[in-house]
Amino acid sequence: MKITKEEVEHVASLARLKFSASEKERFTTQMNSILEYMEKLGELDTTQVEPTFHAVARTNVFREDGVKLSIPQDLSLSNAPDGDRGFFRVPKIIE
Repeated sequence: MKITKEEVEHVASLARLKFSASEKERFTTQMNSILEYMEKLGELDTTQVEPTFHAVARTNVFREDGVKLSIPQDLSLSNAPDGDRGFFRVPKIIE
């Protein structure tokens, strides 16, 4: 499969990009070389190869969820500069 200069222009117009003539030529050449490489990869026999989702085996790094006691409300409010009826009082941000 070959990419033509017109197809590069069409995709560029869809993306609302403007390229010079030399850039269009360069992108056409680069896209064609990528497609040629993909065709070479397509020739390989991969029937005995397992699908790979990651290049490196990954495991879940999250800790186990567990219920823990939280800080009591009066203790958490003891360091607050301005507490009001059991809540943190902060400056008004809506004008």
